[in-house]
Amino acid sequence: MRIKAEWDRLNEVIMHRPGTEITYAMFAPKAFLFERPFNYNKALEEHKELENILKENGIKTHLLDELIVKTADNSSDFRRKLEKKVLSLIHFYGTKESMEMANNDLMKNIDYIDSESLFQALILELSIDLKEYVSGIEYPTVYSNIPLANLYFMRDQQAISDGVLIGNMRMNQRKKETDITSFVFRDIFKETVKKIDKGYFEGGDFMPAGDFALIGVGSRTNEEGAFSAIESGVINFDEIALVYNPVYGFMKNRDLMVNMHLDTYFNIPAKGIAITSIELSKIAKVRVYAKNSDGYGYLNETTLYDYLKSKDYSIINLGISEQLSYSSNFLTLSNNKIIAVDSEKVIKKLLRENIFDGETKSRVLKDMDIKNNKLFPENKGIEDYGVDFIKMDLSELTGGYGGAHCMTSAVNR
Repeated sequence: MRIKAEWDRLNEVIMHRPGTEITYAMFAPKAFLFERPFNYNKALEEHKELENILKENGIKTHLLDELIVKTADNSSDFRRKLEKKVLSLIHFYGTKESMEMANNDLMKNIDYIDSESLFQALILELSIDLKEYVSGIEYPTVYSNIPLANLYFMRDQQAISDGVLIGNMRMNQRKKETDITSFVFRDIFKETVKKIDKGYFEGGDFMPAGDFALIGVGSRTNEEGAFSAIESGVINFDEIALVYNPVYGFMKNRDLMVNMHLDTYFNIPAKGIAITSIELSKIAKVRVYAKNSDGYGYLNETTLYDYLKSKDYSIINLGISEQLSYSSNFLTLSNNKIIAVDSEKVIKKLLRENIFDGETKSRVLKDMDIKNNKLFPENKGIEDYGVDFIKMDLSELTGGYGGAHCMTSAVNR
């Protein structure tokens, strides 16, 4: 598995179809790191359409569920590993006698539980409380410890460059996602995986660009995690630029999608072209490290805007209405071809549902008026640079805070 540039032709991805686990987030979106609740059936159709578009463009597309279930059904060795993993996650509570009996029954019956149910147990992480009794019959109360509602954002658990680097998720709600993806890469794809052992690092903060790479540092990936990634040997470029994820001046001290990850305000559709908010890129501090005989040494400090210009990059600007509607979270299929979020649909939905505070809403409406509602990917910059795009309605799925880039783990380019 190897990816050296975001614009190289995409060959293979892993996706996860959102399932029962996101039901919890519909009722408590903020607690599950979602922006807003959304229509599950419509979101499911959006996800299927994204999969279809990838396949139509010749990209090998794996669904996480199918990958694990089919491998378990066809490999007794992998099936045993899956059973062992599930057994380590299921917890029983109650009297010593009831817990012992339930555990013994599970050990005895695990061979007969279908692989799909084992997969669901990975996602939901069940706990079964057997403390209450009715006429001598155990009465269960079932909990789901931390259902992995964010798992459909398959980008963040790892970074792929010269191999697989498993991250360390900053938020407790997402920490166990890497247990599943590392299991898949190691035991299905038979890849050697390295893991971040210091600090926090998430894949949405990594952007490879040929001779150099960018790593976002902010509320999710921290400096320690970024340096751990650099030292891993998996991320191997002539230069690595740490980009300190910025936020609009009027949004200071607020952890919104504007600065969650690097790909919330920056992306690369083609060699030598960046799509970003110029306003944010001019205040995003960058520290550049160059490869030397001892690893990497500090080179200089600049801004994201000036760094891109020093690399002869042309910049397509995103206004605040476009940036807040996930425009930069597109997926590059090949040099100069992307799957883009229909920003106009998303921003109008956000406005209808009163997602923004008064100041943000005012700025969004002003920006839309200036653009005459002609938003990404049908804005002037895309037209001027001739970027080919497939526009997708992701107005429901983006409720979890991400677009096509976040929803796909690119494993080969």
